[in-house]
Amino acid sequence: MDYETKVFPHTGGYGRYNRIVVVFSWLPNLAVMLNLFSDVFYTLIPESYHCKPDPQLLPSTFLISNFTRQSYLNLTIPWVNGTGLSHCELFKYASNTSDFSANVPRERVYCTKGWEYAHVVGLQSNFVTEWNLVCQDYWKIPVQHICFMTGWILGYILLGTLCDWMGRRYCFLLSISVSSLFGVAVCLSNSVVVFLLLRLSQGAMLAGVFLSSYIARLELCDPPHRLMVAMVSGFFAVVAELLLPGIAVLCRDWPVLQAVATLPLILLLSYWCCASVFPESPRWLLATTQIPQVKRSLQEFSTRNGVCLQDEIYPEIDSAYGDDSGPSYFSVLELRRTRVIWKNCLILSFTLFIGTGIQYCFTRNLHSYSTNFYFSYFLRVITGALACIFLCLSVNHFGRRGMLLLSAIITGLSSLLLLALTQFIISAQKIHELFFVMSDLRGGLVLVLSVVGLLFSQALALLSVFFACEVMPTVVRGGCLGLVMAAGCVGMAASSLMELQNNGGYFLHHVIFASFAVLSVLCIMLLPESKRKPLPDSLKDGENQRRPPLFLSRPDRDNLPLLCTRQPLSEYNPENYSRLVSATRRMLTKDNLPYRIAVPTPLLSDGETQELENETQREVLS
Repeated sequence: MDYETKVFPHTGGYGRYNRIVVVFSWLPNLAVMLNLFSDVFYTLIPESYHCKPDPQLLPSTFLISNFTRQSYLNLTIPWVNGTGLSHCELFKYASNTSDFSANVPRERVYCTKGWEYAHVVGLQSNFVTEWNLVCQDYWKIPVQHICFMTGWILGYILLGTLCDWMGRRYCFLLSISVSSLFGVAVCLSNSVVVFLLLRLSQGAMLAGVFLSSYIARLELCDPPHRLMVAMVSGFFAVVAELLLPGIAVLCRDWPVLQAVATLPLILLLSYWCCASVFPESPRWLLATTQIPQVKRSLQEFSTRNGVCLQDEIYPEIDSAYGDDSGPSYFSVLELRRTRVIWKNCLILSFTLFIGTGIQYCFTRNLHSYSTNFYFSYFLRVITGALACIFLCLSVNHFGRRGMLLLSAIITGLSSLLLLALTQFIISAQKIHELFFVMSDLRGGLVLVLSVVGLLFSQALALLSVFFACEVMPTVVRGGCLGLVMAAGCVGMAASSLMELQNNGGYFLHHVIFASFAVLSVLCIMLLPESKRKPLPDSLKDGENQRRPPLFLSRPDRDNLPLLCTRQPLSEYNPENYSRLVSATRRMLTKDNLPYRIAVPTPLLSDGETQELENETQREVLS
C-alpha cells in the first residue's frame, strides 16, 4: 500500500503536528554534536610544554636562588633549535661539577617529574594534561579518538538494526537513557583506560540517538520538505560547534565541560513522559504491518493536525494487509537477496567515507597558512554552514545525484591541485630565487584550495547521508543508513591512524583519498534520483528504483533501470491471442504471398479435398 499517496494525505500531510514533532527531533542533534565535537578540546595538545626541572639531577653545589627562572630552565632543559625548550628531555649533571657553562659535559635523560604545560586552548586542563599524554605516551591520544569512532561504528551498525526491529521511538529513548549514564560516568573517570572504555560506550549510544532522530524526522515529511528539514538539522550541528569554544572557556576543566555536554542528553529524557513530542513513525508501523498500532497512530496524527480521518482508509488497510497479519521485521541481512538496494548502500557508503576522510587533508593544509587553533576550527565551522546553504539552494533544483556528482568532482580536483602544488613547491625549493618568488603565492593558493575542498567535501558528506536515507526502504532504513554512517566514521578514524604514525604516511593518505574521489564520480552515475519521489517502503520498492539521465529533469523520462533485471513473463490474455490468430489468418489469405501452401492431394480423395476447402473458406469468412 502506497503510504505517500493513499495514507499520508488523509492524516493532514505535513501539517502543524508534523512540524512540531520535526522541531523536537532537531534538539537531539544539538546534544549529540556537543558531545561529538567536545572531543577536539579533550585531546588538544598545549602549544608549549616542557619537563619539570628535577633538582636531583643537578649537582649539590647548585643554588637555585642564584639564577632567574629562565636561566634555571636553560640550565636544566635542553634547547631544541626551531621549537624552544625540549618537550621530553632534561639535563643531568655530574655530582661534583661546579661549572654550568654550555661546554660542560651533560647527560640527557627522560623527564622524571612530569611536565609543565602552557595554557590549553579553551580549557585549563584536559585529557592530555590530566594524564601527561605527551612524548612516549602521545600514542594514546589518537588511540582515544579511534576508540571513540569505533563506538560510533558499532552503534550505527547495531542500533541501526535495532531501529528496524523496535521502532524509531524506542531505539531513541534507549539510546538517550544509556548515553546519559555513560556521559555522567565519563566525568568521574580516574584513569586513561576507564576514560577510553566509557567514551567508546557513549559514542555507540550517541550514534543511536542521531540515527533514530534523523530517520524519524524524514519519515514525517512529504517530498518537498525533506531536504530543508534535513539541512536545518545540519545548522543545529553548526550552532553546537560555534557554542563549544565559549562553553570550554567558561568550564575551564574537562570534567565540567563533559557535564555541560551531558546535560542536554539528560533533559531529553523528558521524551519518555511526553510521547506526543516524539511519536512512533506511522510509516514504519505500516511497512512492518502492525495494523492496530497503525490505526491508533494515524488517528492521533489526523486529530492533532486538525483533520477528520476518513473511515474508508481503515478497510483499505485491512484489505491490503489483512486483519490477522502479524508484524514482519527485516534486517540488513535481507540485502543478500537484493541487487539495487545493496548497490546504492555500497556507493553511498563509499562517497561518505571519502567526504569524511579527505577533510583531514584539507584541514592539515590550513596549518601551513596559520597555526592558530581557532583559525582552522572556525573556518571549518563556516564551511560547514556554507555547505548546508549550498545544498538547500541547489539540490531541489538540480537533483540529488547531480549535486552529489558535482561535490565529488570539485573535492577531487581540489585535492589533486593541492598535491600538484605541494610537489611544485618542493621543486622550487631547489631553485633559490624561484622559491622566494613562489613563497608569497603558496599560502594564498593553499588557503583557497583547502577552503574550497573543505566546503565541497562537507557537502559531499551531508548529501550522502541525506541521499542514503531517501533511497533505502523503510523496513531496512535503519540498518542500511547505519552501514553508510559507519563507513563515514571509518573515514574520520583514518586521520587518527595518520597521527598514530606521527603523520608519516600523510602524503600517501592524501593520494589515496584524492584517487577515491575521482573514482566515486563513476560510481555516482549508477545511483537513482529521489527528487520529488516518495520514500520506498518495501524491499520491492527499493528494487524498482530507476536511474534517469543525469541532466534530464522530466519525470516521464525516468525509465532507465539501475541494473539489468529480467522482465517478468506476461500472463495469457485471450483478447491479445485472438488478435494474433486473426492477423495470421489475414496474412495467409493474401494473394501476393511469395509462396503457396499446397495440400498433398494423393492422400485425400477429390470429395474430401473439396469439403476441406469449403470448411477453410467458412472459417476465414467467419
